Amino acid sequence: MSFSMTRAACERFLAGVHVGVLSVAGAEPDGAPLSVPIWYSYRPGGLVTVLTGRESAKARRIRAARRFTLCAQQEETPCRYVSVSGPVVAIEDGIDPAERAALAHRYLPPAGAEAYLVATAEQLTADVTVRMRPERWLSADFSAVTARIAALERQQAGFPAPEHPPPGRG
Repeated sequence: MSFSMTRAACERFLAGVHVGVLSVAGAEPDGAPLSVPIWYSYRPGGLVTVLTGRESAKARRIRAARRFTLCAQQEETPCRYVSVSGPVVAIEDGIDPAERAALAHRYLPPAGAEAYLVATAEQLTADVTVRMRPERWLSADFSAVTARIAALERQQAGFPAPEHPPPGRG
């Protein structure tokens, strides 16, 4: 049984609101990769965009490696994830205020987003915008396993099996 999602399903999932984990190759003393949670934006068919401090460890390593990986997951049942890797196509100095506001509103409720934007206004000049073109997609969707487990639990509890099999993954 394959748990991989279709490319279209991967793109829809990645476009959803998830905190991503950005991983980039190590260039620091020990050479270990860096993996950190991060807000990101993505539209199907487009670029993955992250904002980070100009002199942060992420930015330094991304400049050196010229590529990174982003993994987004759904922890609630049914568990799913999409991991995407690719080359950096742009590192833009500074941040577009509208893009920053859209990212804040993506992750926070309206009042929280507005407060965040005011409290972190220095990011407009202290951060960079990094854009990555997705090339390699990995994914898993455990919906079918979750449905099987639920059916087995119903059966063990003495409930009849459903007349139609549970829907497959998308």
